[in-house]
Amino acid sequence: MLSIGGSIGAGLFVGSGHAIAEAGPGAIIAYLLASLLVVLVMRMLGEMACAMPDSGSFSTYAGRAIGPWAGFMIGWMYWWYWVLVLPLEATAAANILNSWFPQIEVWKFCVAVTLTLTITNLASVKHYGELEFWFSVVKVAAIILFIVGGVAAIVGVIPGVHVNVSGNVFGQGGFLPRGYAPIAGAMLTTMFTFLGTEVVTIAAAESANPEKEISRAISSVVWRISLFYIGSIFVIISVVPWNAPELTRIGSYQAVLQAIHVPYAKPLIDLLILVAVCSCLNSGLYTASRMIYSLGEKKQAPAIVKRTTRSGVPVIAVLASTSAAFAGCAANYLAPKYVFETLLSTTGTMALLVYLVIAVSQLRMRRALIASNRLRVRMWLHPFLGLFVVALIVLAFLVMVCGQAHRSEVVSTLGLSAMLAITGMLVERRRRKR
Repeated sequence: MLSIGGSIGAGLFVGSGHAIAEAGPGAIIAYLLASLLVVLVMRMLGEMACAMPDSGSFSTYAGRAIGPWAGFMIGWMYWWYWVLVLPLEATAAANILNSWFPQIEVWKFCVAVTLTLTITNLASVKHYGELEFWFSVVKVAAIILFIVGGVAAIVGVIPGVHVNVSGNVFGQGGFLPRGYAPIAGAMLTTMFTFLGTEVVTIAAAESANPEKEISRAISSVVWRISLFYIGSIFVIISVVPWNAPELTRIGSYQAVLQAIHVPYAKPLIDLLILVAVCSCLNSGLYTASRMIYSLGEKKQAPAIVKRTTRSGVPVIAVLASTSAAFAGCAANYLAPKYVFETLLSTTGTMALLVYLVIAVSQLRMRRALIASNRLRVRMWLHPFLGLFVVALIVLAFLVMVCGQAHRSEVVSTLGLSAMLAITGMLVERRRRKR
């Protein structure tokens, strides 16, 4: 359930509308390509994670396969991403709660939600896992009901509801009303939606049987993505025209529910989004703390972050991540808007960068894993599918750089990663001299 919930955030319920508005019905191609990419990347990550379970996950594998500087770069980059995402998710949760209880200010809800999930993460990994399990149950049940309801509307079994599928998919300027180029931009939005699937390899390192749990989770990726994401996008583009303003104004899920006359659509979706953002906050805080803890173990972060409680919780790592998140919240509320937006742009293509590092690490580590006789899960058609993943990601970067819409995000992300890579090289050189 953790692996399922890790890849289902508010992006599916709300952000998918922006992807469809950008690329038209052809956005489903972006989701198919992104789904294929994530399935292949997760298989590659699973190969390494089953052989060497580690809370640092792909950061540790990058350090061993590419070089310590690569582990340093992607580890800190990933931590930085979650530290910036946490204030966004906390603010989203606070806005929903404020709409229900307007007498309480948004910032108070923001602090309360973040503190509550911090306490959960400080208790033990068991409590984190149990809470995330129930979050996942709610999200999975909601998506299944959404797809079933959408299909019922499409086939015409809901009284008073008529859905013109061909008109919505092909009649509003065609399947690709803006051509193929926007698919790359939609794919970037899609990749952010998928980011979080890899959390299971981080969490499984603290389970009783990491190899077995990771193997089971990786096996579920294919049907999970196919059912939840592709099924949801198919329903959305079939029921609501791609150029309908409500797709971006109120979100894709709510637009569909209103179109098929589901009562109380807004409060239902608000509740679902609240669960999704709390789940993302819970996972994000856990992931950030374990990543910086792993960096501390490799002497790439201050040694104090390695301190743990009797139950094994890296308390300093959790508090450091929470403090950074609160600083982000303060920047989001108190600083000029462009300040936080500029910081956020440095993680604009974070998902693609993480997947590229995972792919390169697996390609370089396969021979060593075979020699160590620890290969439990194998990547399909090695090395051809791995090389295909690398080529697809590089192509996506090039398309985004050539376009105007996402060029600044690509440049900012790669610029920060280059700075971290250089810092990693300097840190490693200093460590070796010592």
